[in-house]
Amino acid sequence: MGAPLNLSRPKVPVILVSGVEEGAMLSATISLQFGLPDAVTVRHVIDPARQLLTRVVSDVTGVIEHEEIDLAHACVACAIREDIVPTLERLAAQGRWGSIVACLPVAAEAVQVCRVLAWAPRMAPHIGISAVVAALEGAAVAEDLLGPDLLDERGLATSEDDRRGVAEVASAIVEYADVVCLTQAPEPEEESLVATLARPRTPVVTDPSLLDAAGLVAGVHRHHAVEAWVAEVRRNPLPPLPEGGAWRLDLRSERPIHPVRFQEELEILGGGPRRSRGCFWVPTRPDDICVWDGAGGQASVGSTQKWGRTDRLTRIVVVGIDDEADQISAAFERALLTDQEIAQRGQIWEESWDGLEDWLGPIGRAA
Repeated sequence: MGAPLNLSRPKVPVILVSGVEEGAMLSATISLQFGLPDAVTVRHVIDPARQLLTRVVSDVTGVIEHEEIDLAHACVACAIREDIVPTLERLAAQGRWGSIVACLPVAAEAVQVCRVLAWAPRMAPHIGISAVVAALEGAAVAEDLLGPDLLDERGLATSEDDRRGVAEVASAIVEYADVVCLTQAPEPEEESLVATLARPRTPVVTDPSLLDAAGLVAGVHRHHAVEAWVAEVRRNPLPPLPEGGAWRLDLRSERPIHPVRFQEELEILGGGPRRSRGCFWVPTRPDDICVWDGAGGQASVGSTQKWGRTDRLTRIVVVGIDDEADQISAAFERALLTDQEIAQRGQIWEESWDGLEDWLGPIGRAA
């Protein structure tokens, strides 16, 4: 039997590094390692074709571990559950290092690690997330955040059935970050784009060497504040728009969206080089919180929660740097129920079919 764990010792701070470009992530990781000589660095790489997870652990003395782990299903969720979180906990419990820098697999989102620790803190009692760093290539930041590429088109898919878009993943990574690290300064409107997507007052550094490792390890991650920023249903006013050229639409209404016109306006609402996310409701499914998540010309729609006792809300926030903002606003207004429709049928309809079954499944019983 192993020695008992010392649960009275302070938690070891962990900095998570995530991104969609290996070079940018390694640059940020190395900078943090230089700034934290008492840190241990953990890097995970997923090879979905071989169903392998490679783990490399190193500190100032050199490589400590280099291991390949077979995964029954080589996906991010499996890697986090089976090795990433257990490795961070195992290293912290040894008491050898003052902090941990964890370079996640490319295209893995730090939110998955943070939520595991928030939901099941007993899984890793010796660690605490001190900061989440989003590391991106400065010269390609607009393409990564708004472009149409899929992960598998770039060889970045984390599993054989990973059909996510690069922009979907990169935007979500920026939105969840406590600091955004770019490899170089982008164009002003592109830096404005990053600042608009990021949580208010999130630093954006344009040189990995400028990362404040000591400040990050001291603890800047506030889980509830971050979760509120990335929430599907947001009711608070948005912060002031950062300067520099990016625009933002706050498309908001208490009305539901017409299920047929919603599909007719999809190409405008979800197409093009933009980031959009939020929630809506439809009169045929009044209990369901419908979730909108779009980036780079692709949009996903789903429903996993109920409104319960809260007021229903339609709110989609769109960010871009092109010149299509007016068209999107008009499409949103066309999609909403009209005064005449509400007067004739109300805002809750009894229907057995609405055309949204492919996204939302069969209609349940209306409230």
